[in-house]
Parts: sequence; structure tokens; C-alpha cells
Amino acid sequence: MTHAVMCEDLWKTYQRHRPLGVKSLLLGADPPRDTRFAREWALSELGFQVPRGRSFGVIGPNGSGKTTLLSILLGTVKEDRGRVSLSGRVASLLELGAGFHGDLTGRENVFLYGSILGMRLAEIRRRFENIAEFSELEGAIEQPLRTYSAGMIARLGFSIIIHSAADILLIDEVLAVGDASFQAKCLRALREFRARGGTLVIVSHNMKEVTEVCDEGICLDLGRVVDAGPMAGVAARYQERMAAADPGKVKGGALGKR
Repeated sequence: MTHAVMCEDLWKTYQRHRPLGVKSLLLGADPPRDTRFAREWALSELGFQVPRGRSFGVIGPNGSGKTTLLSILLGTVKEDRGRVSLSGRVASLLELGAGFHGDLTGRENVFLYGSILGMRLAEIRRRFENIAEFSELEGAIEQPLRTYSAGMIARLGFSIIIHSAADILLIDEVLAVGDASFQAKCLRALREFRARGGTLVIVSHNMKEVTEVCDEGICLDLGRVVDAGPMAGVAARYQERMAAADPGKVKGGALGKR
């Protein structure tokens, strides 16, 4: 089976600089302790494969290395060791508003971001009406992006990538910004993308969403894979661990959101 995404023995270090005071210099400094948000390795010994036409979820607590992983897959961050391979055209939605310009209109940003994704001008023109219609922003498409709400920007960004000619989509939690009806619309579009042979890699804190969309997945903690397999099982075991660690938080429904 052909793999669209592959990571082998992936390592990424934090460039952590800790200034030493006079006392530390004289007496010697204790090595810093690894914690969720301050550790030497953002990712270590990480490996997985995603077959073409499948969807792959990445879950785990904040600070576990999920966004770092997607940034390495996209190529905006370079791994220190290991090997990364992506086969096909890639489109990403890793940060709200990334690739957009606030002073340009919604229409102009469609052409800007579409070009960044490698779409030809004629291709963007041909798909523009579908992009605007999917986003439901026809009434605001000629307004500057700086007048848009976060939800409107998320709508526009997702609409562009789902109508691009990408073979692989990398998505980081952006769907949590939209309202419930638009989230459902996005999930349907992702299923259709996968049915056409597209490959998905999705980071999410929403367990219902990730289990609905993803076939397989991993759970990260402190930069390491602590669980892997069918997404439903990985998500269920993650919820069990979080419930055991903080029963009140899970009972209050905080687990599903960032």
C-alpha cells in the first residue's frame, strides 16, 4: 500500500536557553527538569505512516508536540533527526489567518492564499464562486479581512484548502472556531475529500470530531507516542487517562475543547 505521509524516528529539540546567575555559575546549575512546556525534546522517537486515501488523527494534552509535528510535516520547521516523506500536493490550515493579509479583501485573500497553495490563477478563478459559496461569506467577500471575525476567517481558510488541488490536508484545530453548522459542513467536506483519495492529518482536542473523521491515530505526551491504533480506541483510552488525572475537568466537559 502506498503511503502518503511517513515519519521515521523523528526527533526535534527545543532551543532552550536558561540564563545562569552568579550563584549557579559558582555552585553549578542543576539540569533543567522536563515538563510539558519546558523540555529538551519537542518530539522524540516518533514514527507513523498514513496510507494514501486515509485519515490520521493526532491527539494529546497541550504542549505534547502536536503542532510541532504538523509544522515539520509542512516543512516550516526542520527536524533534527529522522526522516519525513510526503507524497503529493499539500495544503494546510495550521494557524488562524496564516497566509492571509488583513488589508486585502476576502476575494483578494482567496487569490493570495490559493497562490501560496500552488494553485494557478485560472484555477482560482474557476473555483472562486464555489469557495465563496461554501464559506457562506458572499456578502462580505469584498470587505477587508481585518473586518472579519475569527469565525469568518476560519470559514474562508477552510473553504480555500478544501477546494484546492491538494492530495494531503494538514489541519490543526481550526474547525473549533466555526459554529456548529459550519463544523458539520466541514466534516462532510473532509469525508468527501477522503472518498476522492485525499489524505488527512488532523490535530484536535475534540474527541467526537476526530473519531468521526479519522481511521487511525496516535496520542502524544511529552513529545513521544504513548498510544497508537484505530482512532476510536486511542481517543477512548486518552479520555480515560485524562479522567483519572483530573475527574472534575472531564466531568465538566472541558476535554473536548482546547
